[in-house]
Amino acid sequence: MPFVDPAASTVAGAIVEPVLDWYDERARDLPWRAADRTPWGVLVSEVMLQQTPVVRVEPAWRAWLARWPRPVDLAAASPADVLRAWDRLGYPRRALRLQECARAIVERHGGEVPDDAEALRALPGVGEYTAAAVLAFAFGRRAVVLDTNVRRVLARSVGGEALPSPSQTRGEVARADAVAPHDPARAARWAVASMELGALVCTARSPRCDACPVAAACAWRATGCPPDAHAHRRRTQAWHGTDRQARGRIMALLREAMGPVPAAAVEAVCPDRERRERCLASLVADGLVVSHPASGPDEDPTYALPT
Repeated sequence: MPFVDPAASTVAGAIVEPVLDWYDERARDLPWRAADRTPWGVLVSEVMLQQTPVVRVEPAWRAWLARWPRPVDLAAASPADVLRAWDRLGYPRRALRLQECARAIVERHGGEVPDDAEALRALPGVGEYTAAAVLAFAFGRRAVVLDTNVRRVLARSVGGEALPSPSQTRGEVARADAVAPHDPARAARWAVASMELGALVCTARSPRCDACPVAAACAWRATGCPPDAHAHRRRTQAWHGTDRQARGRIMALLREAMGPVPAAAVEAVCPDRERRERCLASLVADGLVVSHPASGPDEDPTYALPT
């Protein structure tokens, strides 16, 4: 039997209604929340928003849906076009996984995003969080939607912690389930409202407690805002001088090229030989780059996006 935090049910009434009222007044006008949104549009937004800020996702989402408004449209696209459209959203493997997901939707569900949790989780690139988000935001179902923002809101308001643990726990899931309203429509609204509160007010580094609708009921504030108990377990991800940065430069070069790119051009954007070879090997292994061997002794190997 899963652990249920007794504090969750106690404070649920104190935090849910104020957060819903706050969301009604302060929610951002985002296209994947519009009344005419489609389940496919919601799914695309959730994939794009993984580790990528809204300000970068919104224009890319609009362009993507204008070009591929249905799963069948994306399923028929070339991988090269998909990667070019993904542009600099980061983690380009997500783009190819999204296309794999579109093809699976066409093959298994007649081109329609399924409204069943198990069927959603069976799609390529769709995990527990994305399946729950699609159920809530696209279909108005009751689902435990736990992204970084929601985890932080519940950790503070219910758990009295500055930040949740680096890894999600079963206790967190049980707590979120206990707080979520039983009515499906209200639960779906709570999911997006608590996420918005975490994104705009209950932020990680500089929470705006003076603007928080549940500050008076917040367990973290009630205990004097103790510091992060998990700080020693957190790792910060560097960017400059890393393989990830080098992979990004190589991908940018290939996206902008009209055809195969010679090895010398790749060397220009990634001069470190060991890093360049390592990054190219990983990009090829991820299906993001195709390597063409040299056609003669005086020729260089070339690299291109998959076709």
